[in-house]
Amino acid sequence: MFRVFALAACAAIFAPLASAQVTVIGGGMARDCYDAAKYGLTQPSDAEEICTRALQLETLNVSNKAATYTNRGVLRMRQGDYDTALSDYAVAKRMRPETGATWLNEGAALIFKKDYPAALASLEKAIELNSEDLYAAYYNRAIARESTGDIQGAYYDFVKSKELNPEFPQTDRQLARFSVTTN
Repeated sequence: MFRVFALAACAAIFAPLASAQVTVIGGGMARDCYDAAKYGLTQPSDAEEICTRALQLETLNVSNKAATYTNRGVLRMRQGDYDTALSDYAVAKRMRPETGATWLNEGAALIFKKDYPAALASLEKAIELNSEDLYAAYYNRAIARESTGDIQGAYYDFVKSKELNPEFPQTDRQLARFSVTTN
């Protein structure tokens, strides 16, 4: 039997990964919103306004509209506005519930709000949907699991995150805190 122990970590190390965007096909403000969420070259408040204008002024198909809500949610979350980000994710999920990135970002926002059971449910859905940034879903689920006392589950999720993206340094920092022993 394996036992997994984690050393305590500071809150900065526990910051969830919340950068999964949803691609918008075509041009216009909705595409500018996506680019702002993905590349971060625009101040989040300015980028959020671009997303809002896209939602108000552009004729978008359901897929692009849902993506724009998710991308605006990402920008709102980066500003620490978790409740309005969650509102955007809820709208996007009603439109396109099969979009893993929306569930992933919702899980991250819920971690920031310290609602770990709800975060786990969202992140499990992101994993079930095979989210494009699957390593981030496992990484975030590990944070939520550890926060609920599931140390072994957290460890295995960090291992899976590392397997899916060996170049993600945050996972290495997390795994360095663990000690695995046998009984």
